[in-house]
Amino acid sequence: MEKNPLLQFGNIPITTDILYGCFNRLSSPDDKILALEKSGELIRLRRGLYVVNQELSGKPYAQGLYANHIYGPSYVSLQWATHWYGLIPEMVTTVTSVTTQRSRHYDSPLGRYAYYHMQEGYYNIGIRMVKDEKNGVTMLMATPEKALCDTIMHDRYIPGQSVKALWQYLEEDIRFDTDALRDFDINIIEQCAQYQRKTKILQNLIKIIKKL
Repeated sequence: MEKNPLLQFGNIPITTDILYGCFNRLSSPDDKILALEKSGELIRLRRGLYVVNQELSGKPYAQGLYANHIYGPSYVSLQWATHWYGLIPEMVTTVTSVTTQRSRHYDSPLGRYAYYHMQEGYYNIGIRMVKDEKNGVTMLMATPEKALCDTIMHDRYIPGQSVKALWQYLEEDIRFDTDALRDFDINIIEQCAQYQRKTKILQNLIKIIKKL
């Protein structure tokens, strides 16, 4: 029996052009791709970008990696990243990212991917390639410090400008693991504070970390 050509991709996102290469002997590769999507073997993340169904590939979906590819330039951050790092307890269903492009979202069979605009200078601070051991892939993600800064920047609700109000926000509103702040790199937060409108709040975050 001929081996299914989709198996070679595992859980890596695939473009239409790559799929054309798999089915170039057929009279209509587009019809084949459409049929695979209808059968559920291929899942469309957005127009021109697919992933093999995990039941077929045998490898779990890599949501962070897909977010990197769906819209960019972008890196995974905000609530999705802070949960991934174990810094907030709540499950996050929307994969949240930061981009230098305009804010937008994508809905797919695997869930929602949301992208929030930040200016380019700020964007480049505190991002790195992270290995997702569970899925066996590498994704571009905010550091824990940057993910928290991004969350604060994007959140319209911050209870006030005081250190006390920020502590309340961290502990009660987003239920952040404040013990983890002891290991945070203050330099990343200081760089973030230079670019955005919530400078005072980020300076308060630095004060909190220095007192721990």
